[in-house]
Amino acid sequence: MTKGTRRALALLSALLLSAAAAGCSTGSEPAPARLGSRPAGAPQGSTGPTAPAAPGTPKGFTLVASGDVLPHTSIIQRAAADAGGDGYDFRPMFSGVKPVVSAADLALCHMETTYGEDAGPFSGYPAFVSPPAVADALKDAGYDGCSTASNHTLDDGADGLKRTLDRFDKVGLGHAGSARTAAEAARTTFYTAGSAKVAHLAYTYDTNGYPMPDGQPWAVNLMEPDKIIADARLARKAGADVVLVSLHWGTEWQTEPDETQLSLGKTLTASRTGGRPDVDMILGTHAHIPQAYEKVGGGWIVYGMGDQVAGEMFNHSGARDMRGNYGSIGRFTFAPPTAPGGRWQVTKAEFIPQMMDLSTGRIVNLPAALAEEPGQSEYETAQEAVTEAVLSRGAAKDGLTRAR
Repeated sequence: MTKGTRRALALLSALLLSAAAAGCSTGSEPAPARLGSRPAGAPQGSTGPTAPAAPGTPKGFTLVASGDVLPHTSIIQRAAADAGGDGYDFRPMFSGVKPVVSAADLALCHMETTYGEDAGPFSGYPAFVSPPAVADALKDAGYDGCSTASNHTLDDGADGLKRTLDRFDKVGLGHAGSARTAAEAARTTFYTAGSAKVAHLAYTYDTNGYPMPDGQPWAVNLMEPDKIIADARLARKAGADVVLVSLHWGTEWQTEPDETQLSLGKTLTASRTGGRPDVDMILGTHAHIPQAYEKVGGGWIVYGMGDQVAGEMFNHSGARDMRGNYGSIGRFTFAPPTAPGGRWQVTKAEFIPQMMDLSTGRIVNLPAALAEEPGQSEYETAQEAVTEAVLSRGAAKDGLTRAR
C-alpha cells in the first residue's frame, strides 16, 4: 500500500480506514533475497509480491533437498532424444519428482557440473561440460536454487563457472558455493520460506586438482571449518533465521560417513554464538551413493543424498554399481521458535527414496511408483537399499520417516 493510498484513505470514515490498515504489515522492510528466492507464501514459480504473514504470527516452512545432478554423456544423449532433435530437454527427466519438489516452500538441489555454450560441445566423465538446458529443467521442476561447489566446478575453468551462474540467473535459480566476482563471493545467498529468512552456504572438499582461476581465489568455496563457521555467523548477523550448509564431502562408494564427515559434522553442529547454533542443518553430496541421516547436536546432518541424475556408474573396482543411481530426497518441516531469537525447530523429518531409471531416462519417486504398481522388483530393491543406508545411524529413533 503506497503513502498516497494511505492519504486518500484518511479522507474516508474511521471504520474504513481501520479495515484497510488491518491488512498492511507494520514491520520493517525485509532484506532483499538473492535471485531465485520465493516470496513467503507464494506458489511455486511465483515472481510477484504476496501478502506477508500478519505481525506476530510467524509461519513455518518445508525444505526439500536432493543430491548430485551429474549429466554423463548418456544422460545428455537422452535429453537430446527427449528434445526431438531440437536441442536438449531435461524436463521429462525430473517429471517423477516434480510434485515433491514443487510442493515445498524451499527446494534446493546440487549442480555438480558446469555448463558449456548453448550449442556445445558437451562432455561427460571425467571433465564434465553440461548443456545449459539443465538449469531450465531444474527451475521447471520447482527448485529455487542449488549448491554449485563441487570437485567438478572448475572442469571447464572460470568460463564454465561463469556460464553456469549466468544461466542460473537467467532462469531464476539461486546459487551458493561458486562466484564470478569477489563481491558475489562475499554475499550470502538468502531465500524467504514461510516467514523465515534462510541462508544457504556451500563448500567442496577439493576441485580435482584444478587451481583457482588466476586472480580469483574466491571462485569456489573450499571446505575450511573456520571459514564455514565465520560465514554462518555473518549470515546470522544479516538476519538469517535458518542457516543451511551444503557440503561436497565424503568417500565415494562408502555408505558409512568417513572420519572427516563425522568430525566436521560435530564441529559445525556444536558451534554456537550466544547459545544459538551457528548452523542449523548440513546437506551432504559427493559419495554417489545414499548415506545416513543423523541428528547431531540438535540439528540434522544428511551425510550424503546420493546421485539424483547420473548415467551408468562404476565403482572403484570397475564394476557396474546400481547404487550410483540411487538417492534420497530430504524433506524437513521447520516451525518458528517459541521465543524471539530461538532456534527454528524441525518438527517433521522425512526422506523419499529415488532412483535414476536408465531404461526410461527418468528419476523415479520409488514409494510413489511402488504404491501405484507394487511388485516391481528393481524398484523394491532400490527402495530397500536407500532406506537401509539412510537409517543406518539410527535416525528412526529421532523421528525420521520414509515418505513419498
